[in-house]
Amino acid sequence: MRDVAAALAAWNSFYVMIGSSAAALTGLMFVVISLVRTNGGTPSEGGIAAFSTPTVLHFSCALFIAAVMAAPFRAALPIAVLIGIAGLAGTVFCWRVAWRSARLDSYKPDADDWTWHVALPTLAYLALVAGAIMLVSGVDGALDAPAAGVTLLIFIGIHNAWDVVTFLALGKADDDPDDA
Repeated sequence: MRDVAAALAAWNSFYVMIGSSAAALTGLMFVVISLVRTNGGTPSEGGIAAFSTPTVLHFSCALFIAAVMAAPFRAALPIAVLIGIAGLAGTVFCWRVAWRSARLDSYKPDADDWTWHVALPTLAYLALVAGAIMLVSGVDGALDAPAAGVTLLIFIGIHNAWDVVTFLALGKADDDPDDA
């Protein structure tokens, strides 16, 4: 990619929207956790580490990528390095989430949990890695992969935040877990 600044300028509105959304949604997650704590809720530490913390991380990563893509870089390499590191770190984090989820005593994740909390986030982070590689290689459309990755992270975060909120609001799935 020869003219990185011009290519990124075309994506500016997209990344302003993604970054603003990610920042607002991250803040809402803090509010939700605070409300659970002040209303006498006692979510398990393992449950928060397996389900809520990753949601905040996904939103934070989307915000970070938006900031990187909005920064006035003149070369593709620094962008690729930052996106690649974020993608690799996110992928490793997803494996850690899988490990923590499998070890939970108070809740056994179902197929929906594995899909939304492990498989799809891993795919999103791998899209960031692919975008980094494509940027360094000068492939046309290299900016599409990170855009797809952060968009997926936002939608995953929205789904997972809703999932956690409804789980907590309904009394930790007292009756039928399929009702949530």
